[in-house]
Amino acid sequence: MSDEISQAFGHPSERAKATAGDMPRDRISMTDHIREVEIGAFQAERGVTQKIRFDVVVEVETRAEQAIDDVDRILSYDTIVEAIDSALQAERVNLLETLAARIADGILVHPLAARVFVRIGKLDRGPYTLGVEIVRTAPEGRRKLRLLADAAPHPIVVFLSNAAVARPDLKALLDRLETFHAPLILCVEAPDTAQPVADHPMPQRRIALLAIEQGAWVLAARDPRCVVVDSRTELDWAMKHGQISVWAPSKLVLDATDGPATGVTEPLALTRWLAEAFEARSLLMFGVPDAPGGYAYDAMPDPADLTRDA
Repeated sequence: MSDEISQAFGHPSERAKATAGDMPRDRISMTDHIREVEIGAFQAERGVTQKIRFDVVVEVETRAEQAIDDVDRILSYDTIVEAIDSALQAERVNLLETLAARIADGILVHPLAARVFVRIGKLDRGPYTLGVEIVRTAPEGRRKLRLLADAAPHPIVVFLSNAAVARPDLKALLDRLETFHAPLILCVEAPDTAQPVADHPMPQRRIALLAIEQGAWVLAARDPRCVVVDSRTELDWAMKHGQISVWAPSKLVLDATDGPATGVTEPLALTRWLAEAFEARSLLMFGVPDAPGGYAYDAMPDPADLTRDA
């Protein structure tokens, strides 16, 4: 067997050794870490878990210890486990490639991590292992970027009933909300039309969530500043770039590992969950008289309200 083929099918640690160059680094590794994970792009893979094996090798920049300040002196095995836990808990993913990349990114945040090898294999798909292996190198200047990274934004989450979406002064309402200089995430309810009825709770939940997304598109059509978004990545980007987001809930709700209780599709309950998940500075509701768990308004709120916790 050639060296190239041997490296391809060998353990990630063997590839790390073979590609170390003239100045090999120290390495730490974790092998045969087994987890039960819900993952996969096919409908048959939703609602079930699969046995996944993780093998990770991290090359450590040992000389970096003399050049850093106020960070841990070593890169521990916990860093690897925490990166896996964080990637699995953030949201459900379809592809092993996506999961591997997120794990690698999580590890490379550590100032001592120079290069990481991640191999993930599905063990339950047959008498074989289906997997992916990636190699990632710490980006130049990552320590500086990490230190200067902006704190996670805390948005104002705004629930608009159908009546509020249809109000003639919607533009003026959005104008006023923008003056508070906080990221805005707008949430809506389903249009007042009959929904199809399915014979099983899972498709019925999807129907209900998609109906809310129809309401999101109705709102987006009323003002060009309102952009429908459905993923955490899009919401994070929008909050950092001043875009008003209208939340389409299906993807985030169905992919969340700590999402709303199974079957919950009531728009206000989903809105409260989103506000909590993003640590919103305020939850405002329009067209919902006396609604608990936030601040309900018919007119524009007083600016002081937006300084209170939701």
